[in-house]
Amino acid sequence: MSQPLLELKDFCVCYGSVEAVHRVELLVHPGEIVTVIGPNGAGKTTLLCAAMGLLPSSGRLTLAGESIGRPTVEAMVARGVALVPEKRELFGEMSVEDNLLLGGFSRWRKGLRDQSERMQEVFAIFPRLHERRAQWAATLSGGERQMLAIGRALMARPRLLLLDEPSLGLAPRIVCEVLQVVASLRSAGVSVLLVEQNARAALQLADRAYVLEMGAVALSGQAEALLRDGRIIDSYLGLGGKRNACRPT
Repeated sequence: MSQPLLELKDFCVCYGSVEAVHRVELLVHPGEIVTVIGPNGAGKTTLLCAAMGLLPSSGRLTLAGESIGRPTVEAMVARGVALVPEKRELFGEMSVEDNLLLGGFSRWRKGLRDQSERMQEVFAIFPRLHERRAQWAATLSGGERQMLAIGRALMARPRLLLLDEPSLGLAPRIVCEVLQVVASLRSAGVSVLLVEQNARAALQLADRAYVLEMGAVALSGQAEALLRDGRIIDSYLGLGGKRNACRPT
């Protein structure tokens, strides 16, 4: 197995005296999609935000063998990590093109002038964004807004994408469409750490999975195996757990 791209060890996050994430051990290897599932309030989004440097944490975070003492957003972005937050946080009164250009600002600041080329690559992934490139982001549908949020993150050419609840508020057909794109990022050399409430869709998409309960890892393993695990079916998949609701390729 190759060196992990991301490694969390004894990773903890506290809100004051309340520990929201407790001694999490997690690995993401290059070219791998890893998902974190669990009930509401389990600490999934907190874990993702802390890994991006948006929240203070303790323990060890290692990126491609480099120990990051105190993760900050600037340090993580500089090392090729991008976050797509749950609320998408687009600039509603700016066009699709301008939102994408902002996503590539970190590369422009380094003197890299490949934004137009990268935008065409994003449009190839999301043809609908090309059709709506002059529209304000606020006028897009929910699915299109999620596509724009992912496209904006890809403008920075990340090697690791942290993706928080991409299916939130989307129709099932659109969920499948968005997750198909996430699955295709493997071939583009992008690793993904995915937090997802839709456990079935996440496990069908991912290579490996972690189950977070009350801030701690309760179960982990190959996603395909967990999809058949009785404990996962009973707790997260319900009676439809053995059916294929959406299987990205």
